Amino acid sequence: MIQVQALILTGFGLNCDHETALACELAGARSHRVHINALVGRKVKLSDFHMLVFGGGFSWGDDHGAGVIQAVKLKNHIGDDLLSFVAEGKLVIGICNGFQALVNLGLLPGLDHEYTRRSVAITYNDCGNFRDQWVHLKADPDSPCVFTKGIRTADYPVRHGEGKVIADPEVVAALRARHQVVFQYADKQGHPAEGKFPLNPNGSVQDIAGICDPTGNIFGLMPHPEAYNHVTNHPDWTRQKQWQKRRGQTFDTQDTKGIQLFRNGVDCITERFF
Repeated sequence: MIQVQALILTGFGLNCDHETALACELAGARSHRVHINALVGRKVKLSDFHMLVFGGGFSWGDDHGAGVIQAVKLKNHIGDDLLSFVAEGKLVIGICNGFQALVNLGLLPGLDHEYTRRSVAITYNDCGNFRDQWVHLKADPDSPCVFTKGIRTADYPVRHGEGKVIADPEVVAALRARHQVVFQYADKQGHPAEGKFPLNPNGSVQDIAGICDPTGNIFGLMPHPEAYNHVTNHPDWTRQKQWQKRRGQTFDTQDTKGIQLFRNGVDCITERFF
């Protein structure tokens, strides 16, 4: 059986590769955890894969800014390979530190399909400290993002000290107008957080939690969908189970919205390449 091949980067402080690989596997892909040196040293060919996952962690300790060294290393060694990968219609997702690397590379937001210029930054949380919490998210139903197809709201955890998305007002306006703001921080009812802490955990402008490029094939977000790979990951799962039991309903143990996000990517690749 032909499977979607997902490359999950690991090494040098990246620490979410195992659960990210699990999420991809649960979504139907075959996961390959690949050390970044094997990729930049061309011992592993990027062209052999369909999905590239920049996972979470603290690459190079974030010593020169979150995701900066990872972006520079990849751009200098395999920058052309990354652009070819994107041009072939393959998928790229960056989560937390991976999102930070994608904006430093210029792959996001890719306005006007320019994938080498940085126009967005992700900086220190307004609260002044590291945030480890679950957040509510509202998705733009008109976004071209292939990963969020059918997802209108979602709960995922965040764990970051630098998650505030900032950009010039005209860039933010262009992202909103072109539906490239995929996820916004929200309340339980799905209404935008309007900058209110802790609903918006970092002060990100326009409550931006995730953005995509114009094609929807490149997606970056601060929350961790891979960390919601089973219903019991959610902090309210026992309450939800009792709520459904008292109403005579069966507790839903199907795919979480974390796995659904990755499955959307796998389904997209399957339709395009198989």
